[in-house]
Amino acid sequence: MKNLKHIFAILVVVTFLTSCKDNVSPEVKTVEMETSSEVKELDPNATYAKAEFTIEGMTCAMGCAKTIENKMAHMEGVKSAKVDFDKKLAMVEYDEAKVTPASLEETVKKAGEVYEVKDLKKVDSFSSETMACKPGCTKDCCAGKKAEVKETASNDKPMTCKEDCKMACCAQKAKA
Repeated sequence: MKNLKHIFAILVVVTFLTSCKDNVSPEVKTVEMETSSEVKELDPNATYAKAEFTIEGMTCAMGCAKTIENKMAHMEGVKSAKVDFDKKLAMVEYDEAKVTPASLEETVKKAGEVYEVKDLKKVDSFSSETMACKPGCTKDCCAGKKAEVKETASNDKPMTCKEDCKMACCAQKAKA
């Protein structure tokens, strides 16, 4: 009888060891996603406007900024949309007949309850397109461009050049 109990115990242990192997293969699920292979056709006769605004509440570049950018870019009538996470700035070019600034703001708010649009304004050109060279800039991108004084003192008055200043921006002012 003892031998029978030992044999039975050995069979149970062997059964558990052979049946509980870690040969579990991952379950593969195929998920169909709706993809748009259509190319957005823009109306060549449309009047396009540009708007810039800040977006408060973004916490990351990939999750927040890209989501908002994609939502606006897929709106009917939007020619281009760009969201700069670092500057919290959105730049959108849109067909005035199909999109309004209010609908842009609504789209941002629908992307997430934490997002808040501030300082929405129509512009002639985006701020990143009109970046002025700082005085004394020697980079290739600034070669041949007129330097503008954009810096301000702590009291928000434009800084003026000293009489003995030899920077290019001051030389141009002296000639004028």
